[in-house]
Amino acid sequence: MTESQDTQDKISTPPQPDSLTPAQIVAELDKHIVGQGRAKRVTAIALRNRTRRRKLPEDLQKEIVPKNIIMIGPTGVGKTEIARRLSDLVDAPFIKVEATKYTEVGYVGRDVESMIRELVESGVRMVQRRRRERVQAEAEQNVITRLVNLLVHEPPRHRRPADRPETEDEYTQMDRLKERMRDAIVRGEFDSHVVDVEVEEGGPKMIEIFSNTGMEEMGVNLQDMLGNMMPKRTKTRSATVAEARKILLNQEVDKLIDMDSVVTEAINLVEQSGIVFLDEIDKIAGKEKSAGSGPDVSREGVQRDILPIVEGSTVVTKHGPVKTDHILFIAAGAFHVSKPSDLIPELQGRFPLRVELDSLTKEDFKRILVEPRSALIKQYRALLAADGVTMEFTDDAIDAVAELATTVNEQTENIGARRLHTILEKVLEDISFDAPDNAPPALTVDAHYVRERVRDIVKDVDLSRYIL
Repeated sequence: MTESQDTQDKISTPPQPDSLTPAQIVAELDKHIVGQGRAKRVTAIALRNRTRRRKLPEDLQKEIVPKNIIMIGPTGVGKTEIARRLSDLVDAPFIKVEATKYTEVGYVGRDVESMIRELVESGVRMVQRRRRERVQAEAEQNVITRLVNLLVHEPPRHRRPADRPETEDEYTQMDRLKERMRDAIVRGEFDSHVVDVEVEEGGPKMIEIFSNTGMEEMGVNLQDMLGNMMPKRTKTRSATVAEARKILLNQEVDKLIDMDSVVTEAINLVEQSGIVFLDEIDKIAGKEKSAGSGPDVSREGVQRDILPIVEGSTVVTKHGPVKTDHILFIAAGAFHVSKPSDLIPELQGRFPLRVELDSLTKEDFKRILVEPRSALIKQYRALLAADGVTMEFTDDAIDAVAELATTVNEQTENIGARRLHTILEKVLEDISFDAPDNAPPALTVDAHYVRERVRDIVKDVDLSRYIL
């Protein structure tokens, strides 16, 4: 790809989320994830069905529930990445949780409803970010005005006597001085000057909530609970103008954003567009063997606790009640020991779509190294370029890395594409260490160099289990 083509690719405007067709969604995912076409198609259809549902009459919208998905495949093949890229693509609230966190429900584990509370917090942050972008320009102007007032000490204005002629006096000159100061602050001429600004003292107070599944920490702000009974405490702090601009900008943005409307919009966004990625679901699948088999009983208990949330229920959060009827749940697991049919029947019925992801081959590894927008080779080249070192990988070097990843995965544990990280780190260890001081300004990594760096480790299978 030429530099002009690469630049054009970066500045091209992506399609709007609501207008994305399944084919366009798959095309966007292809820019980041190699292979797994079947999984991309299934998730793309599920996402498009949300847009279709919003175009229907309101009474029919309520009847159409999302088709939740179970992804089946070994670690490192792209299950989590597909779900994460999907949420980024549509700018939807997204959280990734592990089912094993809830394994000991009723004893030690977390309340399963906490996943929805975390999703709401994600939605609130997302809406705040959007609102912040809208009011950024106005807030910056207000910050400049406050800084001018801090730097310029204006004398008190007195009412002009009726018999006194209207002339240019010190107040008019002060106004002109302020205008010049505004321009100077914008240009950064006063960045090193020190001013006194008021900041809020301490952070939000946290209290711990005791739920029926143990102690769970919730970010409940005592200020929100007690309101004006406990006013905010402030203190004066000295800071440079450059630092003060950041402090005051946050204050001004907070003044311009209506948190009540933020929460309302966030809850609606979560209810209509939220995505929960439930990883390691195979770890809670399993038949109850006997009355005394604690872990199996616990697994089924976790499934029964998760069931109402997936079915559709109302979860109480600190921001208000949230309905889970139309939240999309994407579950994932390797299912080496158990299988999806080991889940309780009610939960199986709530995940009607199942898709199996393919194990990665040598050719997949070669593509992963160079094709995605954030391909590993591009990342390492950019990291070394920051130290002034230009690095090139030959085609046979990429082939050698892919072959090594395949071999080590076969000999030890198959961790998929994550093996590429460990191999590249070992191959480039000396280059990365010497780059700031002793590395040559330009170097080429070929197949011979790759094999020399990991030759002894690959030969010793026991050693490769620890290093690669």
